[in-house]
Amino acid sequence: MVHLDKLVDPLKTISIKAGAAIMEIYLADSAEIEIKSDQSPVTSADLAANAVICRELEALTPEIPIISEETASVDYDVRSQYDYYWLVDPLDGTKEFIKRNGEFTVNIALIKGQLPILGFVYVPVTGDLYYGGEGVGAYLDDKSGTTTALGVRKVTMTQPGLRVVTSRSHMSADTQAWIDRLDQAEIERRGSSLKMINIATGAADLYPKIGPTMEWDTGAAHAILRAAGGSITKMSDGLPLEYNKRDLTNPHFLAAAEIL
Repeated sequence: MVHLDKLVDPLKTISIKAGAAIMEIYLADSAEIEIKSDQSPVTSADLAANAVICRELEALTPEIPIISEETASVDYDVRSQYDYYWLVDPLDGTKEFIKRNGEFTVNIALIKGQLPILGFVYVPVTGDLYYGGEGVGAYLDDKSGTTTALGVRKVTMTQPGLRVVTSRSHMSADTQAWIDRLDQAEIERRGSSLKMINIATGAADLYPKIGPTMEWDTGAAHAILRAAGGSITKMSDGLPLEYNKRDLTNPHFLAAAEIL
């Protein structure tokens, strides 16, 4: 049995430590950039943060395995037997990191079965730490040390002026066509998992994603969004987005506030 409340403070510390490793490289403007086999970029900051997170998680919960974007993949026959596992994207928004616009995050989620039950999203540039989970609630700890409870808006899909957040670096024509069907939608572009966080804080209502993402791109913010009253559902059937799929690839999805 995993006691989520006892993990909150240690995971805050781990998230901030990973962010510090990223900022050391970011502020020195010394990131080394490579292109992975899927043509996505990886930097020395991704790897530095990953090393911090994996080391700290292994010490904290040696019994819980880790799946991370930047470590070797685990065979599906093995990981399909996991009851719990950590899902990590040590630096989400690598393109934003490279562009130096500050919209990148540290993402750590705890998955139980096929659903995220605890998540931490840390924004190294601002010092904002978002976290939430089942029985925990959803919160923001800002740089000043102030803690604020998070909550989504209540909306209908037919109301005018829905606030839609979309990818800053990965916007697709199909996503734009989906948004065009809404009534006078207001669009804002954001990087990384901050799109889902914007919904959890009440700053946005919808994030449609018609394009490729991986499970580690969504896990942490998904847990926070669920705790704040929102959801992520599959475009195909409206059912909740699930995790630990064979290829760890997400289908098209809609992240949303509470839809009435």
